[in-house]
Amino acid sequence: MFTKILIANRGEIAVRVIKTCRRLGIATVVVYSDADAGSLAVEMADETVHIGPSPAAQSYLVADKIIAACKQTGAQAIHPGFGFLSENAGFAQRCADEGIVFIGPNPGAIQAMGDKIESKKFAAQAGVSCVPGHIGEIADTAEAVKISEQIGYPVMIKASAGGGGKGIRVAWNRQDVEEGFPAVRAEAKASFGDDRIFIEKFIESPRHIEIQVLGDKHGNVVHLFERECSIQRRNQKVIEEAPSPLLDEATRAAMGAQAVALAKAVNYDSAGTVEFVAGQDKSFFFLEMNTRLQVEHPVTELITGLDLVEQMIRSAWGEKLAFEQKDLKINGWAIESRIYAEDPYRKFLPSIGRLVRYDPPAEGEQDGYKVRNDAGVREGDEISMYYDPMISKLCAWAPTRIAAIDGMGRALEDFHIEGLGQNIPFLAAVMDQERFRSGKISTNYIKDEFPEGFAGAAPTPAQLDILTAVGAAMQRVYAARARSYATGLISAARDEWVVFVGHEKRRVKVAGEGDITVELLDEGRVLSLTGIDWRPGKPVFKAALDGKAFTVQATPAAEGFTIRHRAAKARVLVLTPRSADLHGKLPEKQAADTSKLVLSPMPGLVVSMDVTAGQQVREGEVVCVLEAMKMQNIIRAERDGVVKAVNAKGGDPVAADEVLVEFA
Repeated sequence: MFTKILIANRGEIAVRVIKTCRRLGIATVVVYSDADAGSLAVEMADETVHIGPSPAAQSYLVADKIIAACKQTGAQAIHPGFGFLSENAGFAQRCADEGIVFIGPNPGAIQAMGDKIESKKFAAQAGVSCVPGHIGEIADTAEAVKISEQIGYPVMIKASAGGGGKGIRVAWNRQDVEEGFPAVRAEAKASFGDDRIFIEKFIESPRHIEIQVLGDKHGNVVHLFERECSIQRRNQKVIEEAPSPLLDEATRAAMGAQAVALAKAVNYDSAGTVEFVAGQDKSFFFLEMNTRLQVEHPVTELITGLDLVEQMIRSAWGEKLAFEQKDLKINGWAIESRIYAEDPYRKFLPSIGRLVRYDPPAEGEQDGYKVRNDAGVREGDEISMYYDPMISKLCAWAPTRIAAIDGMGRALEDFHIEGLGQNIPFLAAVMDQERFRSGKISTNYIKDEFPEGFAGAAPTPAQLDILTAVGAAMQRVYAARARSYATGLISAARDEWVVFVGHEKRRVKVAGEGDITVELLDEGRVLSLTGIDWRPGKPVFKAALDGKAFTVQATPAAEGFTIRHRAAKARVLVLTPRSADLHGKLPEKQAADTSKLVLSPMPGLVVSMDVTAGQQVREGEVVCVLEAMKMQNIIRAERDGVVKAVNAKGGDPVAADEVLVEFA
């Protein structure tokens, strides 16, 4: 077995590989850029090598630096993780030429599957179901229109060398093709340096289902069942689960057999994923193959009990698979939520900055479910603008799908982050939605369920009780402290209050000191709050309401408290009856008028400022372009007007809500 492995990656996946190497007794080397000098992966590795500036193009993507680090440290093999050089056939070949083992598939398999047009030809030859379409290069727009009409609308126009959701457009009619084909070709040329395009039938209300395969260097290949990755935003996966709620045993076996056939056709060794697009009728068609470890591999590990990183290492060392297809079984259900540094309330814009608080849920066995959290960060770390905005991958396993969903919901409640925007409330909203719980999902799910973006969720009756009880309990503690400071002793507490949860008004009577009861005077019910774990200054309030455990994020606000349970967030006021009467007569505070300002929607870097003072600008015209988390965001004017002042220029870093442009 290898004695030393270099990890040519960063963040969460670097930490993930280190953990397996430690268990196997293998020393690790981590390469790092300027931005990652103080990272968790660097802290955990046995050796580290600095490879350059923060931009990936000057560090993690420079093969010469990776190879040099390997030779410098005497590492025998390189694990590329995912992203960066993980699917670069040239890099895999370079490793072989240098006498270094690449922990991944052979260069030939990467080359064969890395090109979407060529991979579909291999798939067709291997008897794999393919989406009806034109497999081959398309000369011009006229030919694209002809092919599209032969296939039948809608069609998908895709870049052959694409990835990450780029170079894809759906055409519903001839005009869409005439506009979309040249646009996709230009985007493909700019993004990938390759303007080859293909066209295939677009499956309406599709599902994204992928098969995990695993091979060795002796011709053995098995599949480790499927993952469903249909919950996506802008073609980027957000929530994944294994197995899929769509498949039956016959369909699962057919998809698995086709994935194995394709892997064998290209002499595949190591871990890889064959992706399919599936119809709601369980029809399925080959999409592409990812010749690397997938981000969502933990859910497969949780239902099979296998360590995929370990299997990759053993395959690279030359070991035969220690099991056959008949030995593999699905055990339970697993769900993964990607915790991203983004603001769901502001159209999921990237949110970079420091993790002022990072308190993930406890891992391991919980009450009927298991929690796993794969992360490469600690409290105090900074989420950099140079890389992917993923903070961690939170997984929940349980014997059944509904139990896994409920476990994920509780784990998301227990996950507390401060210092930057994060998508935990959105993920919790999905877990609570009846459509998701039913399993009737598609890749259009987020677009269908949140057409206007995410604005939180109104409290359910059960959540209204939680917010009411928590507000009353917090107020009781603060009031006791105030009385103690004023009199030097704890005097009798007031027991009747009026609680406002948003605009919802409830009269309550509170009793008790440790555990408390909250009587809802107008409803004839009593809420019992037990096992309270909270003190002033603590941002997380844990307890059980009528015996059911919960966690909320709770902080004092300018007036009252701000309390969030999953996707429901409200300002909670606890007032005396007299104060409540007066409060109802106060006018609502008016929001500041920002109609003449263009504000930065996120922290980032100004790529270009496209207007100047005195310029006449029309609604919809580009004002500037901001970059954050490898994404460029075009900021457009929301009204006609004349530019009064420009407060930033290309190359300037800007904060969220910073004024970029003022209109007269």
